[in-house]
Amino acid sequence: MKMLKTATVAAALMGSAALANPYADYEGTTLIVNFPAHPHYDAVMQILPQFTEETGIEVEVDQLPYLAMRERQTLELAQDEGDYDLIAYVVFSKADYVYADQLENLAKYFMNPALADPSYDAGDLIDGYVYNIGFAGGDRGYLSGKTGSLFGLPYGSETSVLGYRKDIFEKHGLEVPETYEEMLALACQIPELEPGMGGLASRAASGHHAAHAFLLHLNPLGGGIFDDSWQPIMNSAEGVAAAEALKQIVDCGPEGASTFGFGEALGAFLNGDTAMYLDTTVVAGQINDPSRSQVVDKVGWALHPMGTERASQTGGFGIGIPANAENKEAAFLLMQWLTSKAGDKAVALAGGNPSRFSTHSDADVNAAFPHMATFGEALQYADPDWRPIIPTWGKVNADLGTTLSQVLTEGLDIQEALDGVAERARATMEEAGYYTWQ
Repeated sequence: MKMLKTATVAAALMGSAALANPYADYEGTTLIVNFPAHPHYDAVMQILPQFTEETGIEVEVDQLPYLAMRERQTLELAQDEGDYDLIAYVVFSKADYVYADQLENLAKYFMNPALADPSYDAGDLIDGYVYNIGFAGGDRGYLSGKTGSLFGLPYGSETSVLGYRKDIFEKHGLEVPETYEEMLALACQIPELEPGMGGLASRAASGHHAAHAFLLHLNPLGGGIFDDSWQPIMNSAEGVAAAEALKQIVDCGPEGASTFGFGEALGAFLNGDTAMYLDTTVVAGQINDPSRSQVVDKVGWALHPMGTERASQTGGFGIGIPANAENKEAAFLLMQWLTSKAGDKAVALAGGNPSRFSTHSDADVNAAFPHMATFGEALQYADPDWRPIIPTWGKVNADLGTTLSQVLTEGLDIQEALDGVAERARATMEEAGYYTWQ
């Protein structure tokens, strides 16, 4: 009897030890992940060895430029068995992947007590980021709602903030703009005060860059792409105002502004060629990197200026498990570790873009990156419906960006240009069946 009791206790201890190490069953597994060449994921590469050390799970990363990554994923996710166990995807790929049944619904993993960490605290994840990057099937088909499900988690998600040159503003006694009216006035005043310097750097190149820049102004100025019946409204008075704002910014921007993509707009700010930068929070690490930036310690941060309402961007990247992945449970453990409180703090300290409210208010993170408090405040206004994340968006977005480029470079009338985009968007939506029930 005593021997049986001893054996029982030993077995119980072994069971407790197993429960204490949820990674034990996956030790020695090698996960293949696909990440973009992107500042956030450069930071991720620094913390991945810590995951392997803690779990015994190896991680091999196929890191590619975004467009190459998307092309590779399009091929891989269509296979019966794919090479990738975990992927990063940009926000507007969500609709394509979910609609094609190529991403795992995460409910069964968070329901599994052997996998789901009870201290994960999903409520601490930034709401706008989660709904924007992770949900599908809810309101409007791509937001949260009673019919929605979770297919991914934010990781490298972004909102928009205003960066400004503190030294230039102090030199000329300028106030940091709080409204669109103030920002647009400064955008054209600064080149007069500082000859050779642009007012505000912006994306503007034909295609998705110009469309992105237009969206930066559309929601704060009270506009949208579609109404609740999927009728195009980008040609409304608010849409015209957003395009006029973009044109004014480009006209008063640094030399060559009408051809700027993301890299060129950021480069202009890093090189000191412009006094303001309105775009993604993800650039802060580069601005503070002396190997890349000539404006280290000269940049202040403020909320996205207010138009008719306060709103800021949601976008960037999330991570999900392909439906054809080989090691789904181990991939979930990596996803959970990366987006946990400890993982989010670690990637933030490495220069990444955090996905949790607690990270933005963390004392260590704020000591290393004082701008994080402002970024956290901006998240109160992050709009998950910044753009319509639907299968037809790629076509509408490309047309919008190409047409806006003609406005910026060829003088095409703004109302005429947006009316044309709206007409073509309506035809695209009709062909896709969006008006079947009307």
